[in-house]
Amino acid sequence: MSAFDQLVPLPGSEKTAPDAAPLDTLDPNEVLTVTIRIRRRQSLTPLVNTESVVSKVISRSEYASQYGADPIVIKQVEAFATAYDLSLVDRNAARRSVLLRGTVAQMQRAFGVALANYQMADGTIFRGRTGVINVPIELVDSIEGVFGLDNRPQAQAHFQVYNPSTGDQIAPRASGTSFTPPQLARLYNYPTGVTGKGQCIAIIELGGGFRKADITTYFSGLGLKAPSVVAVSVDGGHNAPSTADGADGEVMLDIEVAGGVAPGASIVVYFAPNTDQGFLDAITTAMHDTKYKPSVISISWGSAEKNWTPQALTSFNQAFQAAAALGITVCAAAGDTGSDDSVGDGKVHVDFPASSPYVLACGGTKLTASGNSVSAEVVWHESKTSATGGGISDSFDLPDYQQKSHVPVSVNDKTRVGRGVPDVAAVADPATGYAVRVDGSNLVIGGTSAVAPLMAGLIALINQQKGKSVGFIHPIIYANPKVFRDITQGNNSTATGNKGYSAASGWDACTGLGVADGAKLARALGSKTTA
Repeated sequence: MSAFDQLVPLPGSEKTAPDAAPLDTLDPNEVLTVTIRIRRRQSLTPLVNTESVVSKVISRSEYASQYGADPIVIKQVEAFATAYDLSLVDRNAARRSVLLRGTVAQMQRAFGVALANYQMADGTIFRGRTGVINVPIELVDSIEGVFGLDNRPQAQAHFQVYNPSTGDQIAPRASGTSFTPPQLARLYNYPTGVTGKGQCIAIIELGGGFRKADITTYFSGLGLKAPSVVAVSVDGGHNAPSTADGADGEVMLDIEVAGGVAPGASIVVYFAPNTDQGFLDAITTAMHDTKYKPSVISISWGSAEKNWTPQALTSFNQAFQAAAALGITVCAAAGDTGSDDSVGDGKVHVDFPASSPYVLACGGTKLTASGNSVSAEVVWHESKTSATGGGISDSFDLPDYQQKSHVPVSVNDKTRVGRGVPDVAAVADPATGYAVRVDGSNLVIGGTSAVAPLMAGLIALINQQKGKSVGFIHPIIYANPKVFRDITQGNNSTATGNKGYSAASGWDACTGLGVADGAKLARALGSKTTA
């Protein structure tokens, strides 16, 4: 038996059969690219854990040499590729990723999988697999995951366009109005005298695009200079604007909210396909980008934890732990359909990647304001399909920083207390949403996807004020809950039987610690005061 002949199952790679109709249309000569994610050289836990702040942030080059992929393993993967007639596309020690290209027939042989095309009810056709991925026995202990064999859509954009004609979906707008990002910055007492200058905000997008003309018009209307916005292509994804009712709404919302709060920051949008491979590669590309060097990452896409393979949950979570080591703050939307999280199986679910203990999970509120002051703010819950996500993770254990937060047991399992979601909240109800511009139209958009870039903009302001990146802020914010305005009214119960979670004094599984008072948060994070 020669090298790489014996294939064994890769733990965590199990995938369930797609909920779609199988098609007999897959061409064995179709070419695809897979990402092999290699385990890091040594554990990051001594440097980054959920118990305390990161005492020593490391540089991207230090990370690559100390915690990146071992060059010997990369060479082994390349030898495996040669043995199975696969082509090397790229290798990156920092990202711990080797990209290989080959035909369907070659990939099926190399990884011991059966691939097929499937069609979803909406007509979407994708390539899927069932069961485990197999890898050579020589590499099974070195590989964390293999992504790209299956390219089914992985995530949803967590935004909702305000449309009063939808009747029961979204209640008529409150007597208030929509809010611009600068208005929210004032209402939420964000630091003044700073613009995010010198900071780079990375935005992850799995579809859609932006038009420079919209950005120019929007910021001109706010009386602000438009921020620098650059598009980066990952795995063939690219800036592809189409219509306002598609993913463009997400892209423009993210850019305009982050830029409206921190107009001095540069914004880099990483476009990738909506697959687990594209999503992961976009995140690792942003983290390890030595050209733009993002200090904050905003993610407005996600899906219930049960829709992810164990290898994906592990690889993404490991990436977010690495982001913490690099001093990068990752903000992610907690979901827009309440405790059900669009699953519909009668159980409650939390959204990933928001549920990673290294991600700042962003929940949603409904906001009523008078002038520059908040009149009322409650949990966002307009209907079963328009409510903040939140709950108890089935995949991640209770992190150290939440030990004293009275996180409740899971509604699904009365013996489990896992990672509580979200950490923070801000306005997300489309009925009191964000005034934005998309594809030449002025719209009002809500969703927790607006809260992630809002928080990313705030972190950029604080980073400028502090003179360095605040990075992994969880241990500090949980030790300083009074920097948040507690939200105590409402619930996110949308699962069958009205199952879910209610707001309460202190941390809760609807709005987390509450809404950040920006200036107080800046002080808690040790920022220098401004004049």
